[in-house]
Amino acid sequence: MNEFALIQKYFKKLSYNNPSALGLNDDVFFDKKRKVVISIDTYVEGVHFLDFTKPGLVIKKVLRSSISDLYCKGVKPKFFFIGTSGNNKSFSKKNLNLISKSLEEEQKKFDIKLSGGDTTKSKKLTFTIMSLGYSNRIIERNKCKNGDDVYVTGNIGDSYLGLQILKKKVLLNRKKNNYFIKKYYLPDLPIQISAKLLKLANSSIDISDGLFGDLSKLMNNNKLFYKIYLNKVPVSSNMTNYLKKFKKKKINFISKGDDYQIIFTSPKSKRNYIKKFCKKMNQKVSLIGYLTKDAKNNEIIDGDKRLKHAYNEGYSHNF
Repeated sequence: MNEFALIQKYFKKLSYNNPSALGLNDDVFFDKKRKVVISIDTYVEGVHFLDFTKPGLVIKKVLRSSISDLYCKGVKPKFFFIGTSGNNKSFSKKNLNLISKSLEEEQKKFDIKLSGGDTTKSKKLTFTIMSLGYSNRIIERNKCKNGDDVYVTGNIGDSYLGLQILKKKVLLNRKKNNYFIKKYYLPDLPIQISAKLLKLANSSIDISDGLFGDLSKLMNNNKLFYKIYLNKVPVSSNMTNYLKKFKKKKINFISKGDDYQIIFTSPKSKRNYIKKFCKKMNQKVSLIGYLTKDAKNNEIIDGDKRLKHAYNEGYSHNF
């Protein structure tokens, strides 16, 4: 049973009388009356990050991936809480100083404040982050409309290649290694467009588990299908050069997750507005396809080929 089936079978029923829980089918809790938005994520060593040899970078990755859940809803995070478990080695004085320094830098960068948490001793290193913000509205999942355009911010795939380099499965020159590793640890959150999502999007989600997997989650109750053009999915010039040089398939790198960019859907009538706004804000946003009810399957279109919709559906925890 994967994590989503587990939630549906055992826990969704517990939220039936709680509309703020959004049916346990979104990234956040949203109390509309109190205008409170909350997300929570847990990160485990060996699952969500390889090891703790770079504690300052790991804690930045953990925090950014958590607050990304609010940004993709059109909400600015204001406060965060950390629950952590570890041992004397993971929480040495050196590591604690690096963690503290990194969190201070992130607080300044994103204008957020550490507001509480919990610490316990454990053989396994974990972090649980709760992020909190305030808003009158959010952009929910499953509010897509027939004919909506599908957009994605930034570039996709750099983080996954960075992970492969860290695993020593890929070896490039030092400059390229550093570029991709940095993208893995320090995702570029699209915070500029986040503030305008309420005016732009019908539905949105961040890319944590993979482009196509997260897009499927975005529209899983809408009885719609996606048509995505592979050549429209944005990748960096460094990734383009890598794919050409080593004759790799693009889809194998854009489908794996850890990008923390935003996928959102929007009516065709807003195309010009989105184009002008993103150019003004210097925010890269790419139109990669559309949604339709007039289909039998999701499709990834690669030139004259139609790839199976289940191709590289992304990461999920299985129990």
